[in-house]
Amino acid sequence: MNKTELIDAMAADAGITKAAAKKALESFLGNVEGSLKAGNRVSLVGFGSWSVSQRSAREGRNPQTGATIKIAAKNVVKFKAGAELSGAVN
Repeated sequence: MNKTELIDAMAADAGITKAAAKKALESFLGNVEGSLKAGNRVSLVGFGSWSVSQRSAREGRNPQTGATIKIAAKNVVKFKAGAELSGAVN
């Protein structure tokens, strides 16, 4: 399912227009992004939680040449599925 299909499904399920569903989805995504940028955790009970963790700098290898390269440190987003979501999928 892509973003457009999700908007269509949200509009149909909630009985709202596609424009309102798009606005709601973009608001949700913006708020999740803003919270993660601030270093906070976002948790939806039963669905899952998003968090940011630090990946430290490390050395890697260029697969074509075998040369050692330095990989910079960065923040990564992690998602952990909740019990209800995990149960629904399995």
